[in-house]
Amino acid sequence: MVKAILFDLDGTLADTAPDLGQALNRQRIARGLAALPIELIRTEASAGARGLLGLGFNIKPGDPGYDAMRTEFLDLYAERLCHKTTLFPGIMELLDELDGQRLPWGIVTNKPARFTLPLMGELGLSSRAVCIISGGDTAHSKPHPQPLLAASEAMTVRPADCIYLGDDIRDVQASLAAGMEPVVARYGYLGSASPPETWGARHLIDEPRELLRFLI
Repeated sequence: MVKAILFDLDGTLADTAPDLGQALNRQRIARGLAALPIELIRTEASAGARGLLGLGFNIKPGDPGYDAMRTEFLDLYAERLCHKTTLFPGIMELLDELDGQRLPWGIVTNKPARFTLPLMGELGLSSRAVCIISGGDTAHSKPHPQPLLAASEAMTVRPADCIYLGDDIRDVQASLAAGMEPVVARYGYLGSASPPETWGARHLIDEPRELLRFLI
């Protein structure tokens, strides 16, 4: 029986790509480069600064100048954290239903708490989530299972009784390693070269309210 629902944040609960993209495009424009279209940015948004800087500048951790570019990107993002970010269609209705059924839900994301906590506040969800596990709250990040296990412990629900909804292959890998049931948000960013049907999850959904069928 499902006793708790956990959500990834970027690309699953909220469409954060517009605000992440504006930070990246401000960097590009400042360097004489053209802004990238939002459709392209969405493919890498779940990978955070690493993925977006790779997309925008073909630069990766360890490369000369990467750390300075990452710091600049994060500072720019912090300036407009929730300017165009919105919940995905159907998410609020799903959360209302979970609250009505007294089914606890929480957030597990690799996004640092510096951004996760104020963003959840801006979205009006801070007091509703039973737990919020951000990047840096545990020693390891997804695809390691530790963040999901920390959420399970915080909610006092066995991992086997939890569903984790995410939009990235790392979400599925973390779920399986933690002993949780992964569900893929096919409406999300899906930033992987492989199709989500090959990630190892038994269940995929095309809109948030489909998750309710697992609660019956």
